[in-house]
Amino acid sequence: MLTAEFHHFGVPTSAKGENENYIEGAKVYVTDPEANPFRIEFLRFEEGSPMPAEVCKGAHVAFLVNSLDEAMAGRKVIVPPFDATEELRCAFIMDGDAVIEVMEKR
Repeated sequence: MLTAEFHHFGVPTSAKGENENYIEGAKVYVTDPEANPFRIEFLRFEEGSPMPAEVCKGAHVAFLVNSLDEAMAGRKVIVPPFDATEELRCAFIMDGDAVIEVMEKR
């Protein structure tokens, strides 16, 4: 059975954030949601980012899940699974009009 625990709320921005980390493959700067009291991750995309418009232009919610495969089953996958860190595998899916990042710890 799939379990999902809220992790963060992602918000695209054009403003440079404090202590941003750069994700080269996605051409995006991100802030650490764990450093924000409301668990907001700000994302500043570079021109030419390969990420889909749904992620670059709109907010998303992220959940830690016990099974990435289960979370993606029957959903529209807009970003296939990728290794975000050595310990975290992620994907982006759609549920209706909602953009959801699903994250699985190894």
